[in-house]
Parts: sequence; structure tokens; C-alpha cells
Amino acid sequence: MITKRIIPCLDVRNGRVVKGVNFLGLQDVDSPVALAEFYSDSGADELVFYDITASVEQRSLFTDILTEVARRVFIPLTVGGGINSTEDFDRVLKCGADKVSVNSGAIRDPSLILRAAQKYGDQCVVLSADVKRVDGTFHIFARGGREDTGMEAVSWIRSCVALGAGELVVNSIDTDGVKTGFDLELLERVCEAVKVPVIASGGAGSEKDFVELFQTVPQVDAGLAASVFHFGEIAIPHLKHALRENDILVRL
Repeated sequence: MITKRIIPCLDVRNGRVVKGVNFLGLQDVDSPVALAEFYSDSGADELVFYDITASVEQRSLFTDILTEVARRVFIPLTVGGGINSTEDFDRVLKCGADKVSVNSGAIRDPSLILRAAQKYGDQCVVLSADVKRVDGTFHIFARGGREDTGMEAVSWIRSCVALGAGELVVNSIDTDGVKTGFDLELLERVCEAVKVPVIASGGAGSEKDFVELFQTVPQVDAGLAASVFHFGEIAIPHLKHALRENDILVRL
């Protein structure tokens, strides 16, 4: 049986880690370098680094901060933000990333997934999907959750996997930062549609929410969270012991 992964997420704006609710009301948290090092030492299985305003501001991702983060951590690092070309993939990988996350760039040009997968391998290409309910239907949102594309989320995700996305981060805008639990309905729909690893993002508020996630949707490979880790509401070593006590296999 494959172990479940616990993944902290660093949302970076202007060189600082920030966090909001439903993608809004961002507050300063800490230095991304300091937090990354802390999580690497605390038993996190991987780390996700998003430059959350790179796409909106139409600029390249902060490579200097990323390089320093990559130098300090010894766990797999997924990086996203402003990824619009295979040249962006190349630049981020050379800074020390293990995987590259693409979101708005793939919405603008889905062939980017195919080209990146052919050049770097499926395992390197992570699709980050920002999803929100609109009139009872799951829609894909772009530009950091600001723009409704009108595309139905599950079919869009399935098409991206067919192009070569080797892993998914499913971000529920409805549950982001609310701390009432993961969006289990959305995650079940996605896991039924694809056969690649799925990372659940948005909604974690307690250890119980992670237990419920892996028990209710066992196909989910990993749970990702931000504020509950950043503000010490959940300690990763304690979380992993709680998961083990509920017969959920994790790396201690």
C-alpha cells in the first residue's frame, strides 16, 4: 500500500508567505525560506511553492527566493506561478524544483502540458486546478481564482491528464481557508475520472479532517494545507501519528 503524503503549501506574494480565505483577504505569514526549512525538518513529505500573483501580474516567478528554498529543503518541491512555456519549466527546474505546477498557462494553451510532458516526463507536470461551484456545477477558475472560465472542471481535468499531466492538485475555492473539511464531493468526482495521483487542497481545519479525507476518499494520495500548519494549529508529527492510529499509512 502506498503511503499517504502530507504537504504544506507556501503561497508567496512579494517574497512573503501569505494566506487568505476563499482566495481573498491575504495576510502576511512568514519568510518562505524559514517556513520551508521548518517543514522539511518537521516530517513533511513534500512542499508546494506557489508565486500566487505571477500570472495576474504577467511576470516570471521569483527565482531568487525559489533557489534559496530549494537549497534548504531535502524533500520533493513542486513549484508554480506564471508558468506559460516550456522555457518557464526549464527555468524553475534549474532553480531546484522537482515538479512544476501549471494552472492558468494550461488554460490559455493546453498543449503546454503535452509539450512539457514530452520534454520532462509526465511525473514532472502537475496540473493545479482551482475549482468552484457555479449554479451547482464545478467550474475551473483562472488568474488565482479571479476568473470563471466557464469550463466544467472534471472534464477539463480529464483532458489535461490525457495530454500528460502526471499529478493533480485539486484546489477547492469553496472550502479554501474555511477550515471545515476538504471538499469530499469534488475529490470523489475527480478520483473517479482519472488514474493519476490526486492531492486534495482547501478546507483542512483539524487532524480529523485529514482522517476523514483519507477514509472517505481513499483514492486521494495526499492532503495539502497552509494556514493550519503555518499558525501551529496542526503539527505534522502529531497529524501523522493520528493518521497511523486510524490505520492510514504514512511515513513517520
